[in-house]
Amino acid sequence: MADPDRSAAHRAKLRGFYTSLVANPNAADPRVAAAFAAVPREPFAGPGPWSILAAHVWRSQDRGPLYVTTPDDDPAFLYQDVLVALDAASGINIGQPSLHALCLDALAPRPGETVVQVGTGSGYYTALLAHLVGPDGHVCGFEIDSGLAERAARNLIPWPWARVEARSGVDGSLPEADAIYVNAGAPRPARAWLDALRPEGRLLFPLQAANRRGGMLLVRRTAADAAWLARFVSMASFIPLQGLREVAEDGLSEAFARRPLAAVRSIRFDAPPDAGCWYDGGTWWLSTRDP
Repeated sequence: MADPDRSAAHRAKLRGFYTSLVANPNAADPRVAAAFAAVPREPFAGPGPWSILAAHVWRSQDRGPLYVTTPDDDPAFLYQDVLVALDAASGINIGQPSLHALCLDALAPRPGETVVQVGTGSGYYTALLAHLVGPDGHVCGFEIDSGLAERAARNLIPWPWARVEARSGVDGSLPEADAIYVNAGAPRPARAWLDALRPEGRLLFPLQAANRRGGMLLVRRTAADAAWLARFVSMASFIPLQGLREVAEDGLSEAFARRPLAAVRSIRFDAPPDAGCWYDGGTWWLSTRDP
């Protein structure tokens, strides 16, 4: 029989390594690293062996994702900077930890805040958000896949201030939020997200054309209605968001291909776009000018 004390010590050692690998280099706030060290990944990945998404730089995307199955259920396989399949056939994964460490640091959830998460998956990053806001805060997750939503709700029992609803995070109203974290690619910010933001609230979402590489756009609501602060945190590629009305996306792909992400300084809702326009989304546009 395995020594439970040794097992606990081994898992703590793995999480310490994992934190140094994915969080410490990407997050300036030590609370983010502490969250990665504190929240175990195993319950959210489910029983092993696991399917790990393999990098395929030289593999055609038309052939679909390539997964490698771990030889056993050793938790050491989970404590790497890897994407773990939740539904390999649909390409749904627990996202890359280093990217999420960078994003959580940029979103900066604070103790006592209310955070909305769109696309919880099995709840791993929901738990990290719950750790960051603490028991005086609230995390409201939305997951359109009812099976995943049920799984996330079970996994989040240790964090009773986090809840998950099995519905779209685009349709209908959302609770007022200090921060909104979207984990599915969208060609535009949903009106529901913008309306739910409190003053000085932050929205972080993957702006991208469907099945194309895009960028994590951080928006901060300011006092002005016509223009808010905005900047890209990193490049990113997520599965497409369901439920958002389709828009023409050719211009968005072209903007990412030809224009530097670092140039974006604001998101604007006034018209018409001027010479500082980075991308024109119709009813909104990204600008290289400060608000």
